[in-house]
Amino acid sequence: MSTPVIDPARTAPSHAASPTPATPLVVVEDLARTFDVSAPWLNRVLERKPRQWLHAVDGVSFDIPRGQTLALVGESGCGKSTVARLLVGLYRPTRGRFVFDGQDAHAAYGSAQGRQLRRRIQMIFQDPYASLNPRWRVEDIIAEPLREHGLLSDAAALRERVGELLRSVGLSPHDMVKYPHQFSGGQRQRISIARALATKPDFLVCDEPTSALDVSVQAQVLNIMKDLQRQQGLTYLFISHNLAVVRHVSDQVGVMYLGRLVELADKRTLFAQPRHPYTRMLLEAIPKLHATGQARTPVQGEVPNPLNPPSGCAFHPRCPHADARCKAERPALQTIGGVRVACHAVQEGRI
Repeated sequence: MSTPVIDPARTAPSHAASPTPATPLVVVEDLARTFDVSAPWLNRVLERKPRQWLHAVDGVSFDIPRGQTLALVGESGCGKSTVARLLVGLYRPTRGRFVFDGQDAHAAYGSAQGRQLRRRIQMIFQDPYASLNPRWRVEDIIAEPLREHGLLSDAAALRERVGELLRSVGLSPHDMVKYPHQFSGGQRQRISIARALATKPDFLVCDEPTSALDVSVQAQVLNIMKDLQRQQGLTYLFISHNLAVVRHVSDQVGVMYLGRLVELADKRTLFAQPRHPYTRMLLEAIPKLHATGQARTPVQGEVPNPLNPPSGCAFHPRCPHADARCKAERPALQTIGGVRVACHAVQEGRI
């Protein structure tokens, strides 16, 4: 994984922008989402196959104080993006709840308060090539949420607001007459950020917003996001598989494996003293600038089939510290030394 060059001034703890950093804006409790991935009914009858269920997210809990960033990391297929879609209301949870600013968000999404809540929670998608309508001008793309939520209707006021939003992400108001194909990938992602900021949200869910971009462009986009967070007191959930990026943007880091959180800690603690064997494995795979000539340790093993996960701890087939208990009993996420970790070996003091 390559490391983008981030302006050090932007990597200061983001909670300084908020007068009440200890107040959780986002509280997620035992959130789960199960998908029915069974074959069609007739196939199941003829082939005598049972229904199949995919536990994409299986009991995830965390909170995010106002003005801070929680990063969720893990290999592809671990459930990070499903968590993102649950929080913005694209999926309904199978169980658990999401409390936003003291309000049950999923109950609100289905009520009259849903529109007001969606103004305060916005999402930046992974692929700027797919998330922008190629037939719309930039002006219409960014103005759409303003019209949809009834914030502005006057054409002149809309153009002025779109111009302000473009300037806030480092683009020119003159760009509003162009189409998405006339921009580079980094510029398109800036347009996506401007669209997300149009309703003046409090909480942004960022689903791998830089993974489709070149390393140098990643740094530009991340710096813009840090600046906006500091200026507007934004709270971020940042989804990524790139720990080098996460180290620059996060205040807390949650490590996911097969739909569950296996470790949750503040950034400094997690990178300095990782507890869970999976977290250690991910960190050892990052190339280190001061270890030139040393071979990095690749991530060992393959992610198990999520339709047929291992018994006990899902990580035990890849874990060098696994024992009989790990194979039989699934560990709970417990607080040990200020870090929440789900690992029998850590709880028993074996590592």
